[in-house]
Amino acid sequence: MAVKHVEPYTAEWRHQPVFYLRRVVEALGAEVEDWWAGPCDPRAGTIRLTGGEALVWDEESGWRHGRFVSGDPGACTVLAEARYLCGGLLLRPDRVPDAVREARAGVGGSTAWRPCYRSYRHYRDGFDLALNGYVAYADA
Repeated sequence: MAVKHVEPYTAEWRHQPVFYLRRVVEALGAEVEDWWAGPCDPRAGTIRLTGGEALVWDEESGWRHGRFVSGDPGACTVLAEARYLCGGLLLRPDRVPDAVREARAGVGGSTAWRPCYRSYRHYRDGFDLALNGYVAYADA
């Protein structure tokens, strides 16, 4: 199988995180009110949860959870009382619901400190190849 590098800032590159976000939305199920990808630099996505909470993912810091204040596909999402979920940049989708429950309960590995796993400016660091795994899942 050939490794496919996606050129940065193409439509395909901008759309890559959607496949990962979609898997997380599936794992969260009925708890999801709405979700969207965007904006860019870094690539990001928001999942609005029932009860006024939201999850935000970005390609530098992974997931954070908090109370939704504002945001839409064209603007960065603002959360109040945000806590970053531990587990890495691409936390397994089936692990996200438990991580959210732990953050709500104040247990587990959530933190107010923003981790920085990578810079969105590092185009050939292997991250896009990891995202391609979720694209391949969607194509299967």
